[in-house]
Amino acid sequence: MTRLRDTIILLGFSGLIVAVDQGTKYLVRSRLALGETWSPWPWLEPYARVIHWNNTGAAFGMLPSASLVFTIVAILVCLAVLYYFPRVPSAQWPLRAALVLQFAGALGNLIDRLMLGTVTDFISLGTFAVFNVADASISVGVAVLVAGMWLEERRRPKGVVTQGEPPAAGSSADPPPG
Repeated sequence: MTRLRDTIILLGFSGLIVAVDQGTKYLVRSRLALGETWSPWPWLEPYARVIHWNNTGAAFGMLPSASLVFTIVAILVCLAVLYYFPRVPSAQWPLRAALVLQFAGALGNLIDRLMLGTVTDFISLGTFAVFNVADASISVGVAVLVAGMWLEERRRPKGVVTQGEPPAAGSSADPPPG
């Protein structure tokens, strides 16, 4: 029953993110020609604008000729998260949140790759690479994961060894000197 609940949580939250991602991409594709830019105010355009852009590579336009590789990676990421998420304790909410965000981002861009052969990007801020909601979800997921790991490490009392981790030098787990 717990595994079913966890899967519903994963699919529910990530489904909302995928819906926003796909909805915004649809709006951009249906209202702007490829390469066309829109901004609500002319003074804002140098800083933030919507542009219809296609991306065959990774997030933020990296490695543009590796579409097949990123399709395979996205499938593997989605399968790994589906397997791993129910095994993460509820108390480890940063890891669970990170997995939801990364799953949603991978799935959102995977849908584009499978349906269109390319990913629709549209958020353009300053001179930064054009991206989309799925890219942002993946990036925020990685940041949450790193921050969660850092906080967990800081909370752990000194000298406490987690399973599979070697004891720190000078900890009480070291044998007494000779």
